[in-house]
Amino acid sequence: MIETKPLLATLRGTRQAVPPVWLMRQAGRYLPEYRALRADKGGFLELATDSVAAAEVTLQPIRRFGFDGAILFSDILMVPWALGQDLWFETGEGPRLAPTLTTRAVLDGLAPRPERLDPVYATVRAVKAALDPATTFLGFAGAPWTVATYMIAGQGSREQAAARRLAYNDPGLMAALVERIVAVTLDYLEGQVAAGVEAVQLFDSWAGSLSPAQFETWVIGPTARIVAGLRARCPDVAIIGFPKGAGGKLPAYARETGIDAIGIDETVDPLWAAASLPATMPVQGNLDPLALIAGGTVLDDAVDRILAAFADRAHVFNLGHGILPDTPIAHVERLLRRVRTTA
Repeated sequence: MIETKPLLATLRGTRQAVPPVWLMRQAGRYLPEYRALRADKGGFLELATDSVAAAEVTLQPIRRFGFDGAILFSDILMVPWALGQDLWFETGEGPRLAPTLTTRAVLDGLAPRPERLDPVYATVRAVKAALDPATTFLGFAGAPWTVATYMIAGQGSREQAAARRLAYNDPGLMAALVERIVAVTLDYLEGQVAAGVEAVQLFDSWAGSLSPAQFETWVIGPTARIVAGLRARCPDVAIIGFPKGAGGKLPAYARETGIDAIGIDETVDPLWAAASLPATMPVQGNLDPLALIAGGTVLDDAVDRILAAFADRAHVFNLGHGILPDTPIAHVERLLRRVRTTA
């Protein structure tokens, strides 16, 4: 089956004449069909836990654009919700979690609710039944460090100061929290694979906030444990690691975590990445989402630079981070034409 799935073949190390394309957050707010469904369903969590609606959202960009990969519509904070934290979304402000993880007593007081993940597995099964066989189905989870930052602060934060302070001041508590996240994430990803996904991505959105030593402890170490555990349980699944902001720490991450492919953000020079990352490792990325909004020759030139940099290795064309809500649909169409006719 891999031979008929360009994205999955690429993640396994086979270079394609035309790089496969999918975009982070491709199912979401820039699509009018998504906005209509979101308005009908109400809040984000209500939409994400309605398996029929979430499957529809997952499939919308595939129908419109014909991407090579469908990414499950869900959220990285499903894991803390399953660990027992309360989760809700404030309009215009993003997610909120309570109680915040500041003491061992709070951590020990959480009552796990693994059944909260059941709607996600139902979504996977629904998408799998409807997906074109040539389209690779991607699941995902937040990587432990990034998930921990939300659990500790109770929301997203620009510098992740609360989590970084806790990691320095009480490394035992941080380690206990991270290990609980690792355990639930392993079960969660295994459940996604059992339901039908063929590849998974670990989103470490806040990996760039850590010093090299802390990066080894809280990013590379936990990621390696998830990768090893998932590979033991699901040997056929392809695993993409995306440590946003890792910069010069990317080669160590690629070597030490055991991932199959690495995603790079828009701040990384693709020529440097091509020269510095393991030669046989597939690379994913790394168009600036703002270049996609700009469109025109700015977009064309950016696409061409990335294609040229990764011309000699397995490459998945993607953004350096998630697509932005004000992205014109015509620019996505132009991106796809450029990749598929220039490569």
